Amino acid sequence: MFSTSDFKKGLVIQLDGAPCLIVDINISSPTARGANTMVKTKYRNLITGQVLERTFRSGDKVDEADFERHKGQFLYADGGTGVFMDLENYEQFEMPADEFEPLSLYLLDGTEVVLGLFEGRMVNVDLPMTVELTVTETPPVMKNATATAETKEAILETGLKIRVPPYLEAGEKVKVDTRDGRFLSRA
Repeated sequence: MFSTSDFKKGLVIQLDGAPCLIVDINISSPTARGANTMVKTKYRNLITGQVLERTFRSGDKVDEADFERHKGQFLYADGGTGVFMDLENYEQFEMPADEFEPLSLYLLDGTEVVLGLFEGRMVNVDLPMTVELTVTETPPVMKNATATAETKEAILETGLKIRVPPYLEAGEKVKVDTRDGRFLSRA
């Protein structure tokens, strides 16, 4: 059991029979005498993917989810679904196409990830903060085109489209932030 005083970002609790990841937390103290401190949380249901909000009173208790994080690896895409392997026991899990599609833009075969397991089944995949991908297509460099810093569109080997500096060419490796799909640097 967790008390509201244990709440923090990244904690997984069980609400309505589902594992929920706390995304944001806000504690507000009341001005009236005798009123309870309120703990407002924003959480993501790891089974449905919904982001919801719920307010708890200070001291409320919630169940701890039967949730484990394991090192994993992306193996391959199979007709839109993604296949991942738990590196601890070599068990394989499939991720449905609708959940896998946004992640697929950052995954190459062999990419290490963190698998979230609830009651023995995979409900969540955490990508690494950055990935290295190769630029496959980008327009040529235009020298002396402008005095200000500009960017151009590049298509990476996974199909991801990002904005890159004008000096990058096809075939170069770049680091990409998986949280927002931003170019970070050359690899």
